[in-house]
Amino acid sequence: MEQVTHEFAEFLSTIFPFWDKITKEEQLLLCRNTHKVSYTQGANVHGVNHACTGPIIVISGKVRAYMLSEDGKDITLYRLFPNDLCMLSASCVIEAITFDVYIDAEVDTEAILINSAVFSGLSKKNVYVENFALKTATARFSEVMWTMQQMLFMKFDKRLAVFLIDELARTGGDTVFLTQEQIAKYMSSAREVVSRMLKHFSSEGLVKVSRGEVKVLDKKGLKSLL
Repeated sequence: MEQVTHEFAEFLSTIFPFWDKITKEEQLLLCRNTHKVSYTQGANVHGVNHACTGPIIVISGKVRAYMLSEDGKDITLYRLFPNDLCMLSASCVIEAITFDVYIDAEVDTEAILINSAVFSGLSKKNVYVENFALKTATARFSEVMWTMQQMLFMKFDKRLAVFLIDELARTGGDTVFLTQEQIAKYMSSAREVVSRMLKHFSSEGLVKVSRGEVKVLDKKGLKSLL
């Protein structure tokens, strides 16, 4: 049996829990149909041409997944950071995905892209691959539903507090290095609404707002809004 020594073998074996459940030939096939891609800031990663891009794994940088209305308004669904994997870009693998998801690079980004047809073929033949794809997509879909729940049922002060606390948990430290326009985009809101609420938070001593950043002064105070 041929030993799998392809450059992506070790990386994929750490990403996919089904790695030992597929044959050596299938491992090699997957490796040979995996490649690195680079996107400049603002580039579309998935969605514009409505093709099935395939599973995407972010190596460096970050991307944003969103839905787009007919009048051009977008709603941020979730964001992907290094080592995050997205299956919603592989609608041909999971046929139940019937809505259009767009993914753009927020900054210059490097990622791993797996050929959609090859992954789809493995998924149809191997229940472990299929189960992984479904579980991963379901986890992302849960994030989508959480986003919708926030937008529909949560007051904006609570939504903004959740956003700031989540950002601190992800990056560490006490400062969110985002502009008010970026925060508004990620929260699918208007910049004026974000600005007004941050001004209120500032007057309450919860945050300090500077150009391109928001420093959290009272995390417990923000959490008390939740």
